[in-house]
Amino acid sequence: MKVSTKARYGLRLMMALANRYGQGTAFLKDIARDQELSEKYLSHIVMELRAAGLVNAFRGSNGGYVLAREPYAITVGDVVKTLEDMMPVNCVREPAVCGRVELCSANEVWRRLGEAISTTLNQITLADMLAWSRQKNENYVMYYL
Repeated sequence: MKVSTKARYGLRLMMALANRYGQGTAFLKDIARDQELSEKYLSHIVMELRAAGLVNAFRGSNGGYVLAREPYAITVGDVVKTLEDMMPVNCVREPAVCGRVELCSANEVWRRLGEAISTTLNQITLADMLAWSRQKNENYVMYYL
């Protein structure tokens, strides 16, 4: 099972904002440059995150984007479910799509998988990811010759 580029980039965008939390707004062009992502693509993603109440936008010379809530109050599940369907197959979300749902044992597998994914992503916050990132950076040793 693959996570979409949209969800992966959206999470990177949210992590960039979480990393700056409490330091003011961030420009999308700076995040795009730092993350090596398309600013145009991020602009579409940030609109969805804003509509979901995860990001606030400000206009003007001090404008930009900030998290709508503290990093500990936003889960990875919040981000991913905003940007893509977390159920692995359509018949779980929309049983009317398939006339065999009542007879299909695989439907139960897909439902359980979707619930496990959702449960896992809802247990991880942006604050958790920030802590992991900081820990990785502390353990990263640069050798100069």
